[in-house]
Amino acid sequence: MRHNDRAASAPWIRTRLRTAPGAATALAVLVLVTAFLAAAFPRAVDAYETKGLRHDILTADAGRSTLEVARPQPGLELPQAQRDAEARSPELARIGSGLLKALPAPLRADTSSVAYGVRTSKPAVANEPWLARPEAVPPQLTYVAQTGLKEHATLASGAWPTTPQEVTSDSREVQGAVTEETAAELKVKVGATITLLTAAQDPITVTITGIVAPRDPQGSYWSADPLLRTPSLIVDPTSPFPVHYWTGTVLLAEDTGPALLSTAAEPVLFWRIPPDPAGLTGPDDARLTSVIASLESGPGLLKVREIAGDTAVFATGLGHIVEANARMRDAISPVIAVAALGIGSVAAVVLLMTGALIAGRRKAELALMRSRGGSLRGIGGRLLAETAVTVLPASALGLLLATLAVGEARWWPGALAAAGVGLLVCVALPLRTTLQHIRPTLHGAREDMVSARPSRRRTVAELTLLVLAVGAVAALRRRGTSAEGGTDLLVSAAPVLVALIAALVLVRLYPLPLRLATRPVARLRGAIGFLSLARAGRSSAGGALPLLALLLALATAAFGGSVIAGIGDARDDAALASVGADARISGASERTTLPDELVRTVRDLDGVRGAAPVRVEYSVNMPESVGGDGGADGDDAGTSTGTGSGGSADDAKVAALVGVDPASYAELARATGLPAFPAARLKATGSSAPLPEGAEAGPDRVLPAIASPAVAARLGKEPRAIETLSGDFEVQIVGTVPRVASVSPTDFLVVNSAALEQKAPTTLLLTGAPDPGKLRAAVEGSGKEYAVQLRSEERARYVNTPMQAGAERIYLAAVAAGAGYALLAVLLSLLQTAPERKTLLARLRTMGLTTGQGRKLLAFEATPQALLAAGGGLFTGWATIALLSPGIDLVPLALAGVAGSDTSPVLLRTDLWSLALPAAGVVALAAAVAGVQAWWASRRGSITELRAGDSR
Repeated sequence: MRHNDRAASAPWIRTRLRTAPGAATALAVLVLVTAFLAAAFPRAVDAYETKGLRHDILTADAGRSTLEVARPQPGLELPQAQRDAEARSPELARIGSGLLKALPAPLRADTSSVAYGVRTSKPAVANEPWLARPEAVPPQLTYVAQTGLKEHATLASGAWPTTPQEVTSDSREVQGAVTEETAAELKVKVGATITLLTAAQDPITVTITGIVAPRDPQGSYWSADPLLRTPSLIVDPTSPFPVHYWTGTVLLAEDTGPALLSTAAEPVLFWRIPPDPAGLTGPDDARLTSVIASLESGPGLLKVREIAGDTAVFATGLGHIVEANARMRDAISPVIAVAALGIGSVAAVVLLMTGALIAGRRKAELALMRSRGGSLRGIGGRLLAETAVTVLPASALGLLLATLAVGEARWWPGALAAAGVGLLVCVALPLRTTLQHIRPTLHGAREDMVSARPSRRRTVAELTLLVLAVGAVAALRRRGTSAEGGTDLLVSAAPVLVALIAALVLVRLYPLPLRLATRPVARLRGAIGFLSLARAGRSSAGGALPLLALLLALATAAFGGSVIAGIGDARDDAALASVGADARISGASERTTLPDELVRTVRDLDGVRGAAPVRVEYSVNMPESVGGDGGADGDDAGTSTGTGSGGSADDAKVAALVGVDPASYAELARATGLPAFPAARLKATGSSAPLPEGAEAGPDRVLPAIASPAVAARLGKEPRAIETLSGDFEVQIVGTVPRVASVSPTDFLVVNSAALEQKAPTTLLLTGAPDPGKLRAAVEGSGKEYAVQLRSEERARYVNTPMQAGAERIYLAAVAAGAGYALLAVLLSLLQTAPERKTLLARLRTMGLTTGQGRKLLAFEATPQALLAAGGGLFTGWATIALLSPGIDLVPLALAGVAGSDTSPVLLRTDLWSLALPAAGVVALAAAVAGVQAWWASRRGSITELRAGDSR
């Protein structure tokens, strides 16, 4: 019996697939694309987290990332032969090999850069008279006998240091080398000798046999201890006066370690193991943090001491690097979850719409099977088998394509996502189709949305969703997207819930305007307007499911677009705050002034639209704060827009003095989008008139000044005396601005440079797009003490981590996917009623309806739903961004990881293009589909569409 059932099932599936290959292919393509997106998302997240972790470890300073095991010299109670043996390479190599094998997963070592040996931990004074002494203080040197020198350096001059005979603690002559930088700064030459004293004050002669050049100066071999490569000029901490001396390192021959045991420089045995991040993945950060903590002070340290000795210690800064990476990931993940839930919800609704379309097309067929005795189980099983044959291979292919497209990621999250897509379609389609036939339905029953009354169950469900949406939005506004213990999915789903409630509300309100519009239109001549409104009212294309899909898609696209726009604006503002204009030329020091010839040359370069010479003097002491608020009021301030850059009056004890040419500086402010600058208030007249060249300003000279709000509050309205390098004078606040182009957000005081005693500019701010090469060439022609900063180059610094770039790409994909699913939802909703539309046109043509009138009818019928979706999408997207923007900070995506960047909160902003383009696409597609349907129907005869006994 079972064999017969299986035999009967196979022809059914083959027959259905051969009968409707187009529908099966369209469903497979939709499932393929959705499964690909669903599987690619977790893989993309894994990929950028993995690349971000590896990037942070690779780019971190080697002194922080390297794992170092060290222990003091062997005890003095041991025999000398044993102490010497423990400091030689064979024993050090044996311990190093054991440490490498004992590294717990996921830690892996970069074996090509592992170094071990003996070094002095206390610098020894080198009294040789030929060594460099910048302030008559002799240099202090450390000595290292380290493996791998020949593999990691090239010989610049001389010969490699060797050990002609076995070195012991009693040896008094050894060979060494220094790097080229050390030799240049300390004046070391080949053949020179340096004396190192033992604990008994016996001299050990170190002969410099060669000068070497590092192969990879930034590699861990040379950068774990930068003194190996580059000497440093440091301040003597024991001197009552600031006295500097050189410190550096001498590289001894590999087996010279025993000679250092006799010194009083506190020799230490060490093993430096650089990590290899190539095998690490993003999810490994938790295990990596735990493993490092165990090695520093836990069971891992006990195992290290079993290998290296009971006094061994483990030190590394790798744990801090991993923790910083985890903090950025935790800050980015909730924002990414918003996009994931939005697109996932849109895709799920579109799949359900596809199931509804297929169920509607096969309603008559399944009703016939049901009337002839078919059971719901049998019908559902056949539909499940039929659907699975198409959907499961498409899901598997989508997973395969996602795996090929996005590498370096875990397999199972993408597999679960693709399987979820296939399971949803396989279950939802048969379930939706069979549930329609539980009870027999009347032939030709209408599903008129205008006259339908929502049930109590639907009302309760809508109220429940409304409460959830309000709670999610309130929680998001209160504490942001981050939650203790991970991402709060309810909060991240707030945009989805807002769109869901908007869809339900619009569906409830949709009949009201239709009823109001139908009555006056019915009195007009012609049937087109009345028929279109009547059809729009009872069309299933205006149901809750299509509208929900459109609103979700438009809201998600708007949210993603606002994220991208917010990130871009934050980076533009940060670059402008750092540079001050499109380009900036300044001296190496604060007092370096720009020659007039340089200003004229740069001003005449191609691409330069404007140039504003500025004199900037930092750290000018401000007078004591006046009593009361002291600030200029609204009439006096004029341009005051808030607190802006400054804090309170008590905080503005020092400020930057900025001397500007008012006209050129005001033009610069307009060109760069800064707050309007009141140039007229700085007009140099009367006591503030320009000084003749060489004239000195009197202390009673009063200059009008524009200040930051905090400085204005401190100085008050009356003239206040200040002392600067540009002259001594009094200033009177005539207005405030929150920020200026010449200095980063701080306290400042802007005056007319023509009224200063010292007028020469220290900075030149440029607007336009000059050629970077020509600009730098023009500046270098005036000397090397001038530097060029470009706003475009500063802007590019903010995209510096794979995690930030990957998250931004995900949001770009979210915008594109949201727009695509919105258009697909429109297409599906119109296809659902396509047979009814064609039949309607055929009937009306038999009554005298022309082709042009038919096109107008379909266009007018599709217009209410399209306008409802587009307008609702615009409003929902705008409302979602307005509601959620206070709770979302985009700093981790925009500026995190860049030293010196402004880390003030970066809030969401509405991006008009992301709102308008998908909404306009919805209206355009609806009109296009209606026009194509009318054109296609006009090509077919009425006899083809109208058949005897047809219920349509």
